[in-house]
Formats: sequence, C-alpha cells, structure tokens
Amino acid sequence: MQQADGENSVWHGSRPSLWARTAACAAIAFGLWAQSASAAALHLPSHEKKTLKNGLTVLLLEKHNVPMVSFYLVVKAGSAEDPANEAGLASVTAGLLRKGTKLRTAQQFAADLDYIGGEFDADAGQDFSMATAEFLSKDLNRGIELFSDALLHPVFPQEEVDKLLRQALDGVKAEKDEAQSVLGAYYDAYLFGNHPYGRPVDGDENSLARIKREAIVKFYETHYAPGNAILAVAGDFSAPDMEKRLEEALGPWAGRPTPAPAIPAASQVKGKRMLLVDKPDATQTFFAIGNVGVTRNDPDRAAIRVVNTIFGGRFTSMLNEELRVKSGLTYGAWSGFSSLKEPGSFGMYSFTRNETTVKAIDMALQVLDELHKKGVNEEQLTSAKSYLKGQFPPTMETSGQLARLIAANEFYGLDDSEVNDFEGRVDAVTPEVARRVIEKRFPLDNLVFALIGKAADIRTSVQKYATQLDTTDIAAPGFWPPVPKAPKD
Repeated sequence: MQQADGENSVWHGSRPSLWARTAACAAIAFGLWAQSASAAALHLPSHEKKTLKNGLTVLLLEKHNVPMVSFYLVVKAGSAEDPANEAGLASVTAGLLRKGTKLRTAQQFAADLDYIGGEFDADAGQDFSMATAEFLSKDLNRGIELFSDALLHPVFPQEEVDKLLRQALDGVKAEKDEAQSVLGAYYDAYLFGNHPYGRPVDGDENSLARIKREAIVKFYETHYAPGNAILAVAGDFSAPDMEKRLEEALGPWAGRPTPAPAIPAASQVKGKRMLLVDKPDATQTFFAIGNVGVTRNDPDRAAIRVVNTIFGGRFTSMLNEELRVKSGLTYGAWSGFSSLKEPGSFGMYSFTRNETTVKAIDMALQVLDELHKKGVNEEQLTSAKSYLKGQFPPTMETSGQLARLIAANEFYGLDDSEVNDFEGRVDAVTPEVARRVIEKRFPLDNLVFALIGKAADIRTSVQKYATQLDTTDIAAPGFWPPVPKAPKD
C-alpha cells in the first residue's frame, strides 16, 4: 500500500498524508530503481547473509565512513494480516514494543536510549512491520541490548495500550479535518474493498475501539518470531563480530511456527465507479483516479518507472504541465504506483477549487488519453532516463538507508541487480516497450475515482464520470464502507 507496506517508511502514530504516501511510493515502491547513475556506477555495497541458530535471517553490510550502526528489522506481517474488524492492530503492536519490557518501563527505556543518543522506532506498513534503531559505534553493546529488549521482552502494559489507542484514535479524527491527509485511505478502501490492502494501516474510529490488549499480545506471539523476520545491519562494525553479538543477544528469541501470509491478488475493477466523500466546509476538491496496479517485482518495473516519470512522476510531467503550469488549476498533479507483495494501487492525484473540479478532472483524463493515443517519443524518453539516472540517491547515503534497502530487497525476493543494473534497465526502454507498458499498466477504460469535497457543489457535475456513484460523509466512522459504531461493552 507500504510497504507499503512495503512500503515502508516509519509512519508513526498517524496515517500518512497523501503527500507522504506519494513520497513513500517513490521511496519504497520504486526506491530500488530510483538510485540514479551514481548507484549504477558504484553498485550496492557488498553484504553478507547469515542465518542465526534460531532461524533469524541476518544481512550485514559494513560501512566505515561514519561511526554509526543502523538496524532495520522486518517482521513479515503488516496491516494485511490485521483481522478485518481490527485494522491498525499491526501498527499498534509495533508502536508498543518500546512502551514497557520485562526489564524497563517505557520511561526507563526512553531514558536509557536518550543517555546514549540512540534512536528506536517501530511501525507497520501493508506488507510488513518494521523496527529501526541507530547507535554510535562506541555504544553498540548498550544499543544491541536495548534493541533486543524491545524486540524480545515487550509486556504491553495496559496503561500504555490505552494511551496509544487514544492517541491513534485522536490522530484519525484530526486527519479527517485535512482532506489531503486521508484521500489515500479512502481511495485504497474503495479500490480494494474487502481485500486486505483496503484496510487502513493505522485503523479507523471503530477498529481502534475494538482492539484489546489480548489481541495485541496474540498478534505479537503469532507473528514476531525469528523465522518470520529479517534483520539488516549496516554501518561501522566487523561482520564476524556483529554476527557473534547478534547470536548472543537475539539467540534467546525462541523460534516457533508462524502462519504464512495469505494475501490474494486483487483484481482490477471493471467499469467506472466513484466514491464521493462529502466534506461540507471544503473549498477544494481532492481527487484520486486509477485502479489496481502492479507488484513490487513486476517484470516491467523499469519501463513503468520511466513512463510514469514522463506521465506524472516529476514536476515537468505531462500531468503537472497541464494542470499546474499551463492552466493554473492546481499547485500539483502527479501519478504513482504503490508496488507491494501483491498488486498495489495506481493513481493520478491532484486537487483544485470547488468550481474547477470538473475542468481539472477532465484535463487529467485527457492527459491519460493522450498518453494512450500518442505514446512517448525518443525525446521524452531521453529526458526521463537522464532525470532518473541523474538523481543523487538519498536512499543510499546513510547506513540506515542501506539497511532498509537490503532488508526490503530480501523481503521481496529481489537481489542487488535492482540497483546494480538500474541504468541498463532504464536505457533498454524504447518507444515500443513504453507503448506496451502504457496499454498494459496505465488504465484508461476501467477507472476508480475517489473525491473529497463539498458534495452540494460538485455532486451533480461529477456524476458523469462513473456508472456507479457511492457517497459517504467524512464525519462518518471509517473510510469505506462506513462502519457502524462499535458496541459498548
């Protein structure tokens, strides 16, 4: 969705805004491609893959230019593994790892972490949950002890459970005041329906109210196991020494069977349908248009990246040129794919004044139609390829970013060629390849629309876009479909 689940920047406590989701799509869904010419020339630094005695997969990447060590743990269960009526469970479970252990209260954990200037965070995406940590090399022993304490010994104190659930619930309510913060959640819920990718990663008003401590403990005990996890460590250390340290610290993490994730592939929606979310005080309409997209390891992924750069992936894209630069209808228009274990979403996104809603949507659809009719030419391809290869790769600068990168690679069954062969894959995209990808991956006749705006002003005019129009109020609990209030105990 992150991932992005994959996904997966650490979205902590609140659902990412549309802007953050779009950035995450670029950094996560296509992060392995957008490493630029620098990545192609330098290659991903070599790293070792080990398996601890308890079954934990460990990836070790030495990087000695800065005295820091970064940890990135993937647990192969994200929001897609949440029970259907307890969306947000994976996120809440991860958020509580540091909120009290067998050895420390939440306050003691925070104090010990601050004392060494370390960092620890945990959250969930659609495909997996993650825990990250970073410490100075000189504090490695203490850092590993803290990291392992949170991972192996959480006790989920009731008062911390109650506090985090209240914060998450307040976050959902606050975000509904800002349409751009929840457009992605409404779009995913309407696009995927009952599919696991349609569940809000951080839950909704009712699902959060249903989550009890017992469910959190069960989720942890079911999914947090060494055989169901990947740990990447990058930074200033010796690989043999780090393997020994991890065996000592994480060896007591008991291995146990875990259920294999069973996420079905979502089918593309046929026809055209629309969700209109009424926000009576809105002066602008935020909209998403698209359909189910591609997987993280789609064989056309490089060509998709190139074409999307031309269509809606950069400031000088076709969408942004027409909707912002030439017409002034919006401050931004873009498109992106959320590539996950199974096909994620593809969407075109923008916003405009209430009175120009139809004009902006018409223009976005016209640009999509032009892409299909004309394809892309050599000049556009050359520009997009140079753009992609010329970006300096911020996702490969630090040890933390490298740990995240190789962990995601391992989770999705990809290898170093995703970075090392990036330039060659981009250069191999021809107008003919691009046309095939456009016809196959950029939907035209089958489209799903999600709009958040003032229904009284726009409902009549936007009905023309879809044969099925569904409506809800932004004040209604949940995203789609609206859910009844949770029963009182």
